[in-house]
This record gives sequence, C-alpha cells and structure tokens, in this order.
Amino acid sequence: MMFTVLYKRNAGAQARLGLAISRKHCRGAVARNRLKRIVRESFRLHREALTGLDLVVINHAPAARASNKALFDSLTGHWQTCQSGVQESKK
Repeated sequence: MMFTVLYKRNAGAQARLGLAISRKHCRGAVARNRLKRIVRESFRLHREALTGLDLVVINHAPAARASNKALFDSLTGHWQTCQSGVQESKK
C-alpha cells in the first residue's frame, strides 16, 4: 500500500485535493516533491470523474521507493474506489 485516500462529498461541483506527504515516510525533500507532483498530475487527469469530492492523499513508506508507473497505477485504483463509493452512497 503506497497511499491512503480519504474522500467526502462536498457541496460544490469541483473536486478538491489535499496532500499529506509526511517527512516521516519520505525523508528527502526531493522525494516528497516528486510524490506531490505525481499525485497532482494523476488528480488532474481524473478530475472530471471525481467531481463533487474532497480528497486527501496520505503517503506510506513504500511510495518513496516506487516507480512513477507504480504510483500512477496505485492512484488510479484509489480514484476508481472513490468514484464507486460515492455512486453507492447515492443509491
């Protein structure tokens, strides 16, 4: 597990992103900034599907050592989980 993504519906039509990239799990500033850039880019690519959600992404230690592709794949899975969770709550 590389990330934990917390989500909640918001009153607006826009998706919003919060980042909690901790120094405890990713010591170097360069590595933390890399994670932030990747999370923001993945969010930007999936923003249309995440409308009406507030999201917070929290990193875990394995994320610091993972490849960019692995990080994007992990985040894509999280975005899909958030979408399906919101759709189930609408029913």
